[in-house]
This record gives sequence, structure tokens and C-alpha cells, in this order.
Amino acid sequence: MGIIGLIIIGAAAGYIATRIMGVEADLLSTVGIGVLGAITGGLVLRFILTVSGWLGGFVGAVLGAMALIWLWQTYGPRRR
Repeated sequence: MGIIGLIIIGAAAGYIATRIMGVEADLLSTVGIGVLGAITGGLVLRFILTVSGWLGGFVGAVLGAMALIWLWQTYGPRRR
């Protein structure tokens, strides 16, 4: 997204956020709040998705290893 798109999205997000929070701000402050909020929110969301992806992969790896161990113990060579 280009800088113009970021400013437009930031202005809309800042307007909505200031109205929800009950803050009276001028146009420049509203756009600044929206742009900085978009950058901050985007980074935080990207970090959370990355960490949850790692954790999901780790849980999947543990479950897969447990399934292989169970298969080995159930159908593998018998020891006496």
C-alpha cells in the first residue's frame, strides 16, 4: 500500500477511533493517530500471527512425533 493509501486508511481509522473513544481532535491529529495506530497495530498483529504460527507448528510436530511413537510401539518389531 502506498503512502497515499496509508494516509487515507489512517484518516478513516483515526476518525473512527477518536469517535469511539470520545476524543475531540483536529484533522492532523486524527490522521496522525490513525497512521501511527495502523503501523503499531499492523506490527503487533503480524508478531502475534508469527508467534502463533510457530506454536502451531511446534504443537503439530509434538503430536506427529507422539503418533509415530504410538505406531512404532503398537506395530513395530516385538522385543523380548
